[in-house]
Amino acid sequence: MPEVLEAPLVVEFPFTRSLGPVQSAFLTGLRERVVLGVRTGDGRVLVPPVEYDPVTAEEIRDLVEIAPTGTVTTWAWNHAPRRGQPLSTPFAWVLVRLDGADTALLHALDAPGPDAMHTGMRVRVRWAGERSGAITDIACFEPYDGGEPYDGEAQHDGEAQHDGVQQPEPAAHTGEFADPVTGIVAPARLDYTYSPGRAQSAYIHALGDRRMVAERCPSCRKVYVPPRGACPTCGVATSEQVEVGPRGTVTTFCIVNIKAKNLDIEVPYVYAHIALDGADLALHGRIGGIPYDQVRMGMRVEAVWTEGSRYPDHYRPADEPDAAYDTYKELL
Repeated sequence: MPEVLEAPLVVEFPFTRSLGPVQSAFLTGLRERVVLGVRTGDGRVLVPPVEYDPVTAEEIRDLVEIAPTGTVTTWAWNHAPRRGQPLSTPFAWVLVRLDGADTALLHALDAPGPDAMHTGMRVRVRWAGERSGAITDIACFEPYDGGEPYDGEAQHDGEAQHDGVQQPEPAAHTGEFADPVTGIVAPARLDYTYSPGRAQSAYIHALGDRRMVAERCPSCRKVYVPPRGACPTCGVATSEQVEVGPRGTVTTFCIVNIKAKNLDIEVPYVYAHIALDGADLALHGRIGGIPYDQVRMGMRVEAVWTEGSRYPDHYRPADEPDAAYDTYKELL
């Protein structure tokens, strides 16, 4: 039996979004070492701020300045930090209720070990050396020995208490800053190890020998490529191997006009669904060896392997007449 394969894979893309007035003020404030919250109609202070009350759905714009000190409400120790996390050494993920706030902010806490952690511990913001208007402008939190608000300002009447610590009344803030942050680009990334399983591992091994192997359903007798180990129609396990292709028919296609990052293919080019001979499911492949505007439905194509390639690099026109529509209409 062929070896079952596995490989590390990464899915990564930049996520770009614009900011409304509340989020703009919050992130611009972080750049200026100011933490802003928002006050709801019933007096609650939310940090991080939101534009609509999560209880009443009313629009809220009453910004207030919050102290950069707070109390840990819950925590979890991260013994093995991963790429892109706030700290490269072990740290705690914490929910911190900042002084003057009624909700907690999720961030990292730099502590010497889990034994140093406890719910109710006092912490303060450690600001990043270079700030750009992002949540990472808070480098992390750090333990703070002072029980009173940061910088020891005198407390006054009307202050609330959280866990026995008096809370300063948040001061109103206009949210106005020079050069406000109006948008952010957040990288989204997923690192994982993928195993294609028995059926697709056999398919990949066969490609190394420039063969295309499918599997036939024992119930409906349809042939699927790439094989999945089970019939997508009947749901029963498949094991009977069938060699298909390497020629096939273009069923549908699209013209790509945008150059992809790290893909050395000149635009425009064509990607198509190709029904390989002997298969009952079309697969995806690039069409080459022909101008993009000459690709058509029903065109007969064949797989092309480049030197040293384990997989077909593209499909090119085969020296055959186009297939009749009735021969592939069920595979559109």
